[in-house]
Amino acid sequence: MTEKAAEGPRTRVRRPQRADARRNFDALLSAAREAFAEHGTGASLEDVARRAGVGIGTLYRNFPTRQDLFDSVYLDEIDELCDAARQVADLPPWEALAAWLRRFVDYVATKRAISEALNRDSEMMRSSRTAMYEAGGPLFDRAREAGEVRGDVTFDDVLRMISGITGGGFVDDEQRERVLGMALDGLRARPA
Repeated sequence: MTEKAAEGPRTRVRRPQRADARRNFDALLSAAREAFAEHGTGASLEDVARRAGVGIGTLYRNFPTRQDLFDSVYLDEIDELCDAARQVADLPPWEALAAWLRRFVDYVATKRAISEALNRDSEMMRSSRTAMYEAGGPLFDRAREAGEVRGDVTFDDVLRMISGITGGGFVDDEQRERVLGMALDGLRARPA
């Protein structure tokens, strides 16, 4: 999680300064993401700590409440999604957008796993949505300006389409990628 996200008004949890404590913090976020994906919001916090290779006391020292952990996992996903937009920005327009949308699929999976625990009306959710649109919107605009994306589509349309597609389960990653590929094909502009 970036320092901005950790220290901003979006969450009360702060990322530790010491390197070893940061490693534990990051391991807990990763373990929580996995546990929530597998077991939903009822995942055992003891299991999260075990997966991270730390004791339960370390988990509670970093995330005093279960809600703090949910919020931090979600914000970490938003930060990674925004970072992904910066990482692909120099690719050709269509490649950049498609790469970012593939990363967006991972974000949706995490959000779906913990959505019941998130307060959709909170300032954290509003600022996260704004950050996501500010990260991906320029990639979409650039691809549309390059004639790579259909002219009748908005960025919001695309995000809703991807969210809808990922709302269902898939047999495996191969099927998910195939279905996403079909959606991306439908998004592309066709020569006149």
